[in-house]
Amino acid sequence: MSVPETMMINETKYVKLSDVQNEVINFTGEETIASRMIGKKVIVRSYNEGINAGIVVLADETGVELKDVRRLHYHKPKNKGTSWYEGIAETGISSDSRVSCTTKQKIIIEKYSMTLCSDSAFDTIMELEPNGQG
Repeated sequence: MSVPETMMINETKYVKLSDVQNEVINFTGEETIASRMIGKKVIVRSYNEGINAGIVVLADETGVELKDVRRLHYHKPKNKGTSWYEGIAETGISSDSRVSCTTKQKIIIEKYSMTLCSDSAFDTIMELEPNGQG
């Protein structure tokens, strides 16, 4: 997966529509801390939605929209010297972790945090065999 290309016009960051595959939303006003993560591979932690990995499409103080998303049900970092999802964001996910199938889009509307993933760590999450129910 590649990071969508962005361009700046009048101090506003834009992503090509073909890179996000959804409706174009024109932001007015100043960039927010959350919107600086648009186009980046992240792990998002929230109260009701748990731990999810995906690419940020939109983000503000009310929530975050992700594409190419997987929920991390049970997770351990590949490097046992690191911990929690921050360790996964840096070193990748262990093969005995459990993840959902990939979904095209997810919107989380609640308080959340985002942790930037390295490209190689994100690839390990997306390549892990999904865990079925049963």
